[in-house]
Amino acid sequence: MDTPRRSTDVTPSTAPMIWHGWGDPAQRHGLPAGAEAFLERHIGPLGPPTPPVGLAEVRVAPGRLAAESRAALAAVVGADHLLDGHRDRVEHAGGKSYPDLVRRRRGDAVAAPDAILLPGSHEEVQQLLETCAEQRIAVVPFGGGTSVVGGVEPDRGGFDAVVAVDLRRLDRLVHLDADSRMATFEPGLRGPHAEALLREHGLTLGHFPQSYEYATLGGYVATRSAGQASTGYGRLDDLVVGLRCATPAGELRVGHGAGSAAGPDLRGLLTGSEGTLGILTELTLQVQTAPEVERYEAYVAPSFASGAATLRALTHAGVAPHVARLSDEDETATALAQTGGPKTVALRRYLWLRGIDRPCLLILGWEGTEAGVARARAATREVLAERRVHALGRAAGASWASGRFRGPYLRDELMDRGVMAETLETAASWSELGPLYLAVREALTRTLTERGTPPLVLCHISHLYATGASLYFTWVARQESGDELEQWHAAKLAASEAIVARGATITHHHAVGTDHRAWMQDEIGSLGVEALRAVKERLDPTGICNPGKLLPPPTGATLPRHDEHLR
Repeated sequence: MDTPRRSTDVTPSTAPMIWHGWGDPAQRHGLPAGAEAFLERHIGPLGPPTPPVGLAEVRVAPGRLAAESRAALAAVVGADHLLDGHRDRVEHAGGKSYPDLVRRRRGDAVAAPDAILLPGSHEEVQQLLETCAEQRIAVVPFGGGTSVVGGVEPDRGGFDAVVAVDLRRLDRLVHLDADSRMATFEPGLRGPHAEALLREHGLTLGHFPQSYEYATLGGYVATRSAGQASTGYGRLDDLVVGLRCATPAGELRVGHGAGSAAGPDLRGLLTGSEGTLGILTELTLQVQTAPEVERYEAYVAPSFASGAATLRALTHAGVAPHVARLSDEDETATALAQTGGPKTVALRRYLWLRGIDRPCLLILGWEGTEAGVARARAATREVLAERRVHALGRAAGASWASGRFRGPYLRDELMDRGVMAETLETAASWSELGPLYLAVREALTRTLTERGTPPLVLCHISHLYATGASLYFTWVARQESGDELEQWHAAKLAASEAIVARGATITHHHAVGTDHRAWMQDEIGSLGVEALRAVKERLDPTGICNPGKLLPPPTGATLPRHDEHLR
């Protein structure tokens, strides 16, 4: 019998995340048993626990918002909704990327915005943008603050001041068309809150990225997010029906009817625009019937290559489940090391007897009605039966589902112990997936080993398409004390160059932000970059909207040195 409580049931919260890490500190539970010994065997001794500096010790630059400008902005949103206190500025000084956290943990928030504005309507957002254009103030849209690629970094872009436009007050379900399975939301709704509103009507968005607890719907759209069940429900960009956007040049509405052939689809122009063209104020999204049951099961493949071939077979047969996640040998070993105990010993013996000494964990999950899940599972298992895949049962699958949003908290634990923990993701065709996997692993391993900090590199596949799949890498290594950002930059650069050299995408679902913009020309070509820049110049003539994101510098610089932040 499937439990009525779903793995995505999270109590909606309106509290901001902790300024120096992820989420609610009360949810941190230390390193799992066995994890420290395992890591020390692979990367060397961990450092002693070293917490971040206190909030009062975090440095911010003096506010640069002129009194006249401050008064003009307060007149739009109201004095109570213009914030410039120390905590507010620190909390909006960036997202949750590794460089963001390194800087703030050591007390550096000098790039914090000069003020935070909390508009309460589309009209206020529109007026704010027009006022900021007149006053020449840079604007950074801020939702959940979960960007891991520098997407909400408060870059002044050559302007005297920069403000963050926090969309938390825009948090309504505006309209629900249950017959058409469409819902119109304001952008500041967090994932759990939106899901709770939909579940009241028996519906779901079906979008559950690892940032689900804190990310907002506007952030989903602005970054072309892909949830962990995207193989079943679709990526977020597949679900966009219509958008309303405030730009410095005026309001832009896109999306009409159930299907249109009226020229290029401008929804795609705003989806993934990362606040560089304006600020999304309404999102009409396709929704689905909420599942009656969820069923997650664990399997083991004898190798990463054979497991990938199994996922390809499932996809091409049209029977891939909602969730399909394959860990490579090292990620599987890491997961087993965190559990330990007699059950793990028994599992290893069970697999050894079947000739599998370096297993790859495969999590499969189906959602829907009881009858629908049973049919889909049976069809999936028909394909699995033809391959050397061994079932481990439901307990391991349920364990993954119950902890699917816990990963970011582990990074905080590791950073406390002097460990760099970082991720990147990409996607490629099925034929290129294997060579790409090896190239990125080699680039990360070589680069960090040459610096004297040999890493543990982990990877999994978690999003499937007819033509290919994603690769999600995690790497951990001892931090270079005092050179943490140079170390990160070297690893990021090496991996990104390896990705581009194999013709893969520079980002699958983390967006571009500042970290990936140097490779946008590789992604869309020089003419494509010029076309995007021309659109920006039309919608944002003064260039105030999220400077420094998405588009490479017009000077033609090709490497994301970000020297002003590395030092």
